[in-house]
Amino acid sequence: MLIGVSILVFALVRVLPGDPIRTIVPETATEADIQAARERHGLDKPIVAQYWIFITKAVRGDFGRSFQTGRAVTSEMAERIPPTLELTTYSLVIALLLAVGFGLLAATRAGRMADHVTRVISLVGTSLPEFWLGILLIFFFYYLWELAPPPSGRLDPGIVLQSITGFSVIDALITGNWGALASAVRHLFLPVTTLVVVITGPLMRSVRASALDVLDSNAYVCAVAHGVPDARRWRSYLARPALASLPTLAALMYGYLLGGAIMIEYVFSWQGFGQWALRGLLLRDYPVIQAFVLVVATFYVLIFLIADIVHALLDPRVRL
Repeated sequence: MLIGVSILVFALVRVLPGDPIRTIVPETATEADIQAARERHGLDKPIVAQYWIFITKAVRGDFGRSFQTGRAVTSEMAERIPPTLELTTYSLVIALLLAVGFGLLAATRAGRMADHVTRVISLVGTSLPEFWLGILLIFFFYYLWELAPPPSGRLDPGIVLQSITGFSVIDALITGNWGALASAVRHLFLPVTTLVVVITGPLMRSVRASALDVLDSNAYVCAVAHGVPDARRWRSYLARPALASLPTLAALMYGYLLGGAIMIEYVFSWQGFGQWALRGLLLRDYPVIQAFVLVVATFYVLIFLIADIVHALLDPRVRL
């Protein structure tokens, strides 16, 4: 799959309108200067030779150098991926906890007020565009109520934090920088809340639907008839089978967040992976675009591998 993705993205970026070389040379550059820049970046070679150079370097972790900055793409990704992973990981964990809790509650209270309220909240959250919701939260929490910091990045100006993992909260805990920890949590609040509201709905609906099927199954009805204690019945006969399909959907959501949180990063000035890739796309920066798509595809492969393993652990029938 990764080979197919690499071929596809390599071909597609080269049919985009515009010449990336003309965006990096001065307006006074002559045709000789443009040709020299094209040769310097290897764009004068046949397309097959360009792909071979790209893929042989990519398997060694070398994605070339950015046309715009001249820096190694790998170095730029090392700076941009941790902020996005921090934002998406926290959002997914919180969304999973909410989806499991409220999804099971809605299923066990099917047709009652708790079920109706949960379904309405899920529908509203799913229907809201994330960029619009983010702007709305900024308007209320920052502009009107002054409860959140300005959408200007990951930390307040003037706060210095030693980067160890790239996760601001974890780095602040490791170094004991409590001022940076408080600032990082405050800056994470609005973007994480935005993503949680958007992705909790589909997860919650999945849990609720699976739990309703389990409640109607012969195994659960038999457990109730035999007087199995509530705690054991909930844990072994309801929660485990109801959550068996959740890892796959969670993996899909996580992959979506890694590649699709661009608008959230843009709204909150979050200098992450998506915003970096968007700038590369607008400027026709081939190495940046290729690296972004290939890395996101690799994350998809790894995430779905983990999801399949967890699914098999939750549902032994998958291993048959």
